[in-house]
Amino acid sequence: MCFRPCSVQPVRWSTDYKNKDYDGILLVGHSIDDLPDELEGLKSPLQDYSTVDRGLGEEVVVVKVPGFPGDRLVFAPTGPVNRDYDDVRLFSEAAAKGVKRVMKAGMQRPLLVCPPHCDYEKSTLAAVLGALQALYMPLELREVKLSLHSSPHKVAVLGVWVKEQAEGEDIIALATALESGRVVYRDIGGSDPERMAAPRVAEYVTELFCNTCVQVTIVSDLSTLEKEYPCLAAVNRCASAVPRHQARVIHLEYSGEGPIQETLMVIGKGVTYDTGGADIKAGGFMAGMHRDKCGSAAVAGFFQILAKLKPKHLKVVGAMAMVRNSVGSDCYVADELVVSRAGRRIRVGNTDAEGRMAMVDLLCEMKEKAVYEVSPHLVTIATLTGHAIRAMGPHYSIILDNGAANLVGNALQWQKAGEVLGDMFEVSTLRREDYDFHKGKSEYEELLQSNNLPSSATPRGHQSPAAFLIMASGLDKHGLDSAQPLSYSHIDIAGSSGPFPGVPTGAPLLAMATKYILQL
Repeated sequence: MCFRPCSVQPVRWSTDYKNKDYDGILLVGHSIDDLPDELEGLKSPLQDYSTVDRGLGEEVVVVKVPGFPGDRLVFAPTGPVNRDYDDVRLFSEAAAKGVKRVMKAGMQRPLLVCPPHCDYEKSTLAAVLGALQALYMPLELREVKLSLHSSPHKVAVLGVWVKEQAEGEDIIALATALESGRVVYRDIGGSDPERMAAPRVAEYVTELFCNTCVQVTIVSDLSTLEKEYPCLAAVNRCASAVPRHQARVIHLEYSGEGPIQETLMVIGKGVTYDTGGADIKAGGFMAGMHRDKCGSAAVAGFFQILAKLKPKHLKVVGAMAMVRNSVGSDCYVADELVVSRAGRRIRVGNTDAEGRMAMVDLLCEMKEKAVYEVSPHLVTIATLTGHAIRAMGPHYSIILDNGAANLVGNALQWQKAGEVLGDMFEVSTLRREDYDFHKGKSEYEELLQSNNLPSSATPRGHQSPAAFLIMASGLDKHGLDSAQPLSYSHIDIAGSSGPFPGVPTGAPLLAMATKYILQL
């Protein structure tokens, strides 16, 4: 293969902000007056500049400073950071804006200077990650660059100023590991529906984890898919006629050293293209539907972080439901009855609700395995509903807990973890109405997959799909009222996965890593 499965922007650290190895300084902060003593030399050039430009502190500016690296300083202000509604994203957003200005100025070796803020312990790391987000080069462009023997990076190196060597080594190691996971996420989630059709995602993941601590198993046989994953097979029925579009189920597993203390079992929605099926997305709503695979992209990205950081005492089992929701003479249609792996008879209400169909049998499979694992927690991740965006707006993931997960405050733990590096969550709640909504409406079916309205036009449109997943997979038999309750959460990243057109964000990888690996 000609591509590199994961190509991270090179990052270095320096304790000297006047290091001549760099060709410019990018300063990120909320105020030049609060710079630490070690950066005192950066104050006077900016103070002088403020006398000729009132935009200082509000917009990104470039200042000529003789004697500094490259004789230039870019100041990317965060603005105030102490208001009731401020959070660490101010640092990552400012760094991203600053890096874009750095590249426009022609710098190839910028040194990022973002001194730690007393109210935000990880502000420097957040700034580095914001810069790396802006420096990501899409997979298709990297492949072109490599074919021309050019660099697959936007700048030669990103420098990071730190006070001490140990601090620098820690930040660079952590930022590189986290970014490598986000690169995998963006490669899979952001690439077009042909470059990342299901078979090619399987190839990418297989090469990515070759000779690592992550085990990969691919299920591609159509008869096996029909037997083991009947709901996914229904979605795949039309696409299966085209070999390059045929579905894949990708299983991943990681086991850390030492006695396992916790098991995370995570399933991702990987719809490589969502036409809506027979309930076709008319009126221009089909554009951007190659991004419906970001749930599975998050699963692969998290395993990349695991492979880099190798946390002890943690086991992670993953599944990527890679399938294309095509439309044609053999597509599944509304009114069909499909029996899930759990034996639940499901009436299809809307073929555009294919994501829950794609994941439900994998969730059932995980449920079957979970009863044998140590302290298991099951999670589904999906760009599932437009209602998630309508309810919470863009930028925010939504998490819903079942009874067992809610009992230990799991959703609030995810929300708290997300705040550390700016991977933000809103907590939503499952109610009895969500379960009632999906109960069968006639003797023919036990469950109704969906109504025939868009989720954004359906009351509780992002909550009820989680109830469907619980019932259709048989997880409702493992509630608080059972002999063996199983902890489960559903995460909707429709709003947080990133804009289209644009680059995927990597949500919720930073929150996942913070909660399960870094434990910050």
